[in-house]
Order: sequence, then structure tokens, then C-alpha cells
Amino acid sequence: MNAPLGGIWLWLPLLLTWLTPEVSSSWWYMRATGGSSRVMCDNVPGLVSRQRQLCHRHPDVMRAIGLGVAEWTAECQHQFRQHRWNCNTLDRDHGLFGRVLLRSSRESAFVYAVSSAGVVFAITRACSQGELKSCSCDPKKKGTAKDSKGNFDWGGCSDNIDYGIKFARAFVDAKERKGKDARALMNLHNNRAGRKAVKRFLKQECKCHGVSGSCTLRTCWLAMADFRKTGDYLWRKYNGAIQVVMNQDGTGFTVANKRFKKPTKNDLVYFENSPDYCIRDRDAGSPGTAGRVCNLTSRGMDSCEVMCCGRGYDTSHVTRMTKCECKFHWCCAVRCQDCLEALDVHTCKAPKSADWAAPT
Repeated sequence: MNAPLGGIWLWLPLLLTWLTPEVSSSWWYMRATGGSSRVMCDNVPGLVSRQRQLCHRHPDVMRAIGLGVAEWTAECQHQFRQHRWNCNTLDRDHGLFGRVLLRSSRESAFVYAVSSAGVVFAITRACSQGELKSCSCDPKKKGTAKDSKGNFDWGGCSDNIDYGIKFARAFVDAKERKGKDARALMNLHNNRAGRKAVKRFLKQECKCHGVSGSCTLRTCWLAMADFRKTGDYLWRKYNGAIQVVMNQDGTGFTVANKRFKKPTKNDLVYFENSPDYCIRDRDAGSPGTAGRVCNLTSRGMDSCEVMCCGRGYDTSHVTRMTKCECKFHWCCAVRCQDCLEALDVHTCKAPKSADWAAPT
């Protein structure tokens, strides 16, 4: 008798999570909100009181976050460009991605992680560029230090990533900290994994000083790597994401399959399996793959067989203008001819069912 009851209590928090109707981060919509800071803070729907306080208090940081939304969204779309769900956005939807993120899937895990990372990156970069009143270069990177190559002086402008992480945690996590359900804990975990990913690629850069370029003296600073490195790293974590369930007291996770290792703070976690994203599904928020371009010669996720879910594909013959016969001219220009290129474009057929085009 105890075993079945134990199983019920184990799954109860997860069942409650699935019934939670709103989980999307409304601050994502800041990318499309213009005008004054007061207008932005008061008109982004769904911000909790702590987020509105920070918004009014730090309008310059909010502008940086808003600009960063486009960057991390583009990174998400780059990573999923060859998959059935391609991180497509819906401008009419305050959640930005529609209903697809209502499911506690590995796609949700990735989006929360990359968006949190994007906030850290945007704020830290704005600090270094002198665009924010509340921060500047890392004040701790002063004086002399030592590495494997010898002594060096801290100089230049080290990226103040600790400030970026602190502000991102206070702003992004504010909504999740008000919730007590399993989905809120999942989002908090993946938010933190995203923040840690940016700091993982902080690198030391140096400039040599001395006669004839010798390194008698070195001046060094810490700089973030290009955001693509963070995106690539989180993509690998997405592919290795760990399915979890809530523990019995509702305070943490345990792995759904005991054969897998316990997730670390760097791993992405999820509760629910993903839909196949083959057909347009209003409830799942899936746009389907009808009309998507596929690769006839690929054996990967972008292949016509996989992308089109076995429905077949249409082929159209198109021409496009490309640069050709490029030549280098001294000094210093490359001149090309404009040429017409003919090629075949393969797009996935729509399902035969009449209701596939119902709007999401």
C-alpha cells in the first residue's frame, strides 16, 4: 500500500505543474516595447512587482536587456535552425514563443537558459561600454597579478560579469521565486545554468609592452567570449538534458531514470517529453513543418525524411543572384561578377488532414 501512495506523492507536484497555465517569462516581450522607461515598465504585461521596481530604478539596464532579447533569440534560432521546432517567435504573443513553452520540455529548458545567459551578456557588455550608471569595468581587477607566463598588470577594462550575473539573477528570477511549484524550480535551475555558461567563457586577454614587441611588461584584462560560444555550449547541454521529477518534499529534483546521473548546476533539466513538432497543434503550440525547407542530401535532422516527418516534399526550381568570378585587385579590393544560379529548393508537404492549418 505504501509504494503506490509514495508514487502518487512523487508525481503529484509534477501533475500540478502540467496544469499551471502561465509559465512564460513576460520580460521577453521587452524587445518590442519602445518609448520612455516608464511607458516600458508599465506596459510590459506580467512583470512582478520586483521586476517593475528594478525596471523603474534602472531604465538604462532595461534598454540593454531589451536589445539583448534580439541577440539571444537569434542565437536560439541559429541552434535550432535544422530542427522541426526552430525557435520561431510570434510577435503577437506576449510570451514571444507562443504556447510551446507551456510544456516543461527540453526546448523550454534551453530557452530559459539562453535567455538568462543573454541578459548577463547584454548587461555586462553595456557596463564595459559605459552605457550604465550603476556599473562600469570590473573594479576588482586592479594591481599586479601572476599567471603561468609570469607577472602582469591588470589594465584596460575587464568585463564586470559579476554585476551582470547579480542583476540578471535579481531581475530574471524574480517571477520564478514567487512561485512554489515544480515548473518554477525547473526554470530557476535552467536560468542559473545559463548564467554560469556565460562566465565559463570569460577569458584573459593581454597586450605586450617592450622593445620590438617583447613581453617585458604585460597588461591584461578579462573579456567575455562571443555569445556564440555560450550558445554552442548550451546546445550541447540541451542534447544531454536530464529528465527529472520532483522529490517527495517538493524542494528539489531526482532523476526520472535511475540509470542517469544526478544533474549538476551546469546541466539543463526538464519534466516532460517534447512533442514531435510534425503538425500544427494549437494546444502544444507547434507550428508544424509544412513549408519548411529541407535538405535532400542530408542524413541529419534537416533531412527531408526527418524534417517532413515522412510526408514527402515539393521541389521548386528557383534562380538567385550570387557573386562569382571574384578577383583580388592590388591594393586592396575584391571585385566580383553578378551571376544567376539555378537551384532546386525542397519544402515539406502539408499533412493531408484538413485541419493542419488551424492557427495556433
